[in-house]
Amino acid sequence: MTAPIKRNETLQIISREHHFALLLCWKIREGLKKNIEAKRIQDYIDWFWENNLIHHFEIEEATLFTILPKENGLYKIAMEEHESLRKLFSEKNKTKEILENIAYELDAHVRFEERTLFNVLQILATKEQLQQIEQHHNYKILDDWEDEFWVSKN
Repeated sequence: MTAPIKRNETLQIISREHHFALLLCWKIREGLKKNIEAKRIQDYIDWFWENNLIHHFEIEEATLFTILPKENGLYKIAMEEHESLRKLFSEKNKTKEILENIAYELDAHVRFEERTLFNVLQILATKEQLQQIEQHHNYKILDDWEDEFWVSKN
């Protein structure tokens, strides 16, 4: 059995951002489990998308994914998943089904990046590419939403 690859420090920064995306998935699921009104969950999701994920996706596409050639299967998967998530997040009226799909697809996408894509990227990336990634991922995730429906009883 091979030992797991130690995550590059630059990619660890992105992994910390991914933690917040996984937390978003958990919050959606908790809200749905507690039968929270879909509009309350949607308001948070829309805010989180606008304030965090749009920027995160753009930076990944400009700095991370470009390490791979566009014909590469992992590149194609990552871009297709981003596009699918963009469509889900852009839905104006997020039904329970759409909320479930966002939680499922975002969770699966983060895990794909963490478990598969990053292992390849950290082998292929040059020192200069890693420095560029680090410069662009130097921002704080906003998570100061007041309506904490995921802890609410109603």
